[in-house]
Amino acid sequence: MTPADQSLKAAEICRLAPVIPVLVIDDLAQARGLAEALVAGGLPALEVTLRTPAALDAIRAMAEVPGGVVGAGTLLTPADVKAAKAAGARFGVSPGATDRLIAACEDEGLPLLPGAATASEIMALLEKGYTVQKFFPAEQAGGAAYLRSIGSPLPQVRFCPTGGISLARALDYLALTNILCVGGSWVAPKEAVARQDWATVTRLAKEAAILSRGG
Repeated sequence: MTPADQSLKAAEICRLAPVIPVLVIDDLAQARGLAEALVAGGLPALEVTLRTPAALDAIRAMAEVPGGVVGAGTLLTPADVKAAKAAGARFGVSPGATDRLIAACEDEGLPLLPGAATASEIMALLEKGYTVQKFFPAEQAGGAAYLRSIGSPLPQVRFCPTGGISLARALDYLALTNILCVGGSWVAPKEAVARQDWATVTRLAKEAAILSRGG
């Protein structure tokens, strides 16, 4: 899969909804119910971060939910890429980008949202052909104001900012023309997930799914 193909597919996934839930799953028993609640609320693209022992099994379980498009976040190594693809991930997200990680995703045919936080990193990825990128950590790296500024010299790049974004902050990002969607964890509060309070998760997903986008 070429970088152009990867970015095209990544853009399609980002356009499924204004928000991609960023999920840290500790208990496999929560995975399917959480995915069903988010999809029911209108958020089909789901990022399961590879930060817990349950993550890969959670991806397997969530990949079976009708209407869901499950991806793997926190990809750091080629081994992560292979494991995520084997578990059923349909896209990948990384906090940064290395040549080995990018090559692994291209070899495995796993669409990647490679992470960038500076103009040089964004330009380096653009030089490789990646026109859709993750901006991380969004709030700490300059927020919506930074992305508004970077859009003038680098209008070719579209972003999915992630990191510290709340419902209120999401509106600032989504108003920008170079933003496809945002990533956020607020739609799946840890307390609600622990209680398996799927009604609350679906309600929050519905609120996020109707956010308007400027891009």
